[in-house]
Amino acid sequence: MKDGDVSLILNNVTINDTGTYECRLIQTGTSGQRLISIIYLHVDPPDQKNITAEVGQDVTLTCRAPNNNPISVLKWSRADRVGDEYLLLYKNKRFEPDDQHPSFKNRVDLQDRQMKDGDVSLILKNVTINDTGTYECRVTQREPNQERPSLKHISIIYLHVDPPGE
Repeated sequence: MKDGDVSLILNNVTINDTGTYECRLIQTGTSGQRLISIIYLHVDPPDQKNITAEVGQDVTLTCRAPNNNPISVLKWSRADRVGDEYLLLYKNKRFEPDDQHPSFKNRVDLQDRQMKDGDVSLILKNVTINDTGTYECRVTQREPNQERPSLKHISIIYLHVDPPGE
């Protein structure tokens, strides 16, 4: 903090780092704190893909894990919906249907259930207008020489579903 520089550097930012940051200063011998600056950080999603489909079609939402390390957790979710519900969740070497959003039950599957070569693409069957929205694919993998698995934000896809006849 030489010469009063109290700058903060955020490394490897993700869209989860979007938000308001405040810098406050508390000096020795004084009571209270002084607001130095307020910064709003917006992080754009990496390479969002856009797909258009018609009602009733099956759509493949592509996603690939970056390497061939074992996949600990795979989660497909809707970024524009709040809550813990998901389209598909794989963890502890099995698929977890318990908190799956009801509108996706029996309508989703992986293109390759063995996830060979990191392919974790999702097939969404019989799409409806209500399926229009932003989808996220997140993968947690165990890296070599790493104690804990690390979360990777892999893919963001915007799906637009046209009504029949359009």
